[in-house]
Amino acid sequence: MHHVITGGAGFIGSHLAEALVAGGHAVTVLDDFSTGRRANLAALEGRAGVTVIEGSVQDPAVVARACEGAEVVVHLAATVGVKLVIDRPVETLVNNVRGTEVVLEAASRLGARTLIASTSEVYGKLMSGPSSQASLREDDDILIGRTSVRRWGYACSKALDEFLALAHATEHGLPVTAIRFFNTVGPRQLGEYGMVLPRFVEAALAGRPIRVHGDGTQSRCFHHVADSVQSLLAILASPAAHGQVLNLGSDREITMLDLATMVREETGSASAIELEPYEAAFGSGFEDMRRRVPDLGKLRALLGPQPVRDVRSIVRDVVAWQRSRT
Repeated sequence: MHHVITGGAGFIGSHLAEALVAGGHAVTVLDDFSTGRRANLAALEGRAGVTVIEGSVQDPAVVARACEGAEVVVHLAATVGVKLVIDRPVETLVNNVRGTEVVLEAASRLGARTLIASTSEVYGKLMSGPSSQASLREDDDILIGRTSVRRWGYACSKALDEFLALAHATEHGLPVTAIRFFNTVGPRQLGEYGMVLPRFVEAALAGRPIRVHGDGTQSRCFHHVADSVQSLLAILASPAAHGQVLNLGSDREITMLDLATMVREETGSASAIELEPYEAAFGSGFEDMRRRVPDLGKLRALLGPQPVRDVRSIVRDVVAWQRSRT
């Protein structure tokens, strides 16, 4: 089958492209290389059935050319990463919403099986404290913060992407699924846009202080990109996933202080772990969630048990990849 991956030179996209090619599929990668890296596609260079197109998902002509003859469209291209979102709010909103609009229009014309990347950020302020609900379900109402906080612009842009996807499913019969990713991590992810695990590992290997935002007791759940890719392949093959919104991630929590400690252990680093106020990192008014834990019941009901590696093995993979770059 012919698959198109927007943002295919990015972190998740490049891993998915490799898995599809290994499975005998043709793959067209569309990427503007603003955050995606050509080095991520090194394993696909010269492979039969692989096409790389440099261009923007906001350009209908480029998207139409990339999608020509496609049977599957996976839309991963977006402005992501907390630092990038805070620093470039206009780009975030326009790229995420306009790009998704263009891709969905092209996919609907083709009737292609479609995946749209969403995010756990759409839950907004839900699970903001330690006594909040045990996990976040796809049918929970969402609670977005005020418009003066730039973080919530990103959340709203991805929520609107979901609305657009489901509207195309209703009006045009598009077989589309929206995927709410929860902290996907692994080799090839860089820390320059605020991603926490590679940022910790980079600091530890360089002997710099590992800076933990806030008081460090906030927790997240990390999912290895290889596990995410296996689940994405299963979702693509499941007609029951059409018209659905699905959480994708791990439900095993770890605090940021514990994560920093684990990174220091796995790197053998003597780096100090230092707390940094949110205001120092992101400016005044930044809001963070204390916990962010997905309910994976819907995913498991559709697909059965999904692969979830433990956090320490994920950290080891990220450390090994970072070391291989030096």
